[in-house]
Amino acid sequence: MRADGASLAEFRIETRVVYWRGPSPFFFAPIPTQHVEELRLLARAVTYGWGMVPVEARIGDVAFRTSLYPKDDTYLLPLKAVVRRKINITAGDLIAVDLAIQPPSRPWGNRLA
Repeated sequence: MRADGASLAEFRIETRVVYWRGPSPFFFAPIPTQHVEELRLLARAVTYGWGMVPVEARIGDVAFRTSLYPKDDTYLLPLKAVVRRKINITAGDLIAVDLAIQPPSRPWGNRLA
């Protein structure tokens, strides 16, 4: 874990919001394919399980913490209702997102696979 709390990598992406109709419907921002391989490499160092990647995200003036998760050859950024309401976005909208990959916060440190 970095003592300065700085991110391990940063990305600026543009993507379209998608709506997933599952047992728990939700909105997501899929990560564009050009960033997926680098995210896979970073995930090995920061995941806390199941390939989840802790991030700080910013869309417009709204910053939030969440985790990317792997799905169908990409990663998905979950968009909670409170975030979507603040920036007035919904399915189909094109959004710009700044992502900062965060070091793992586990007390026992970082495990490289």
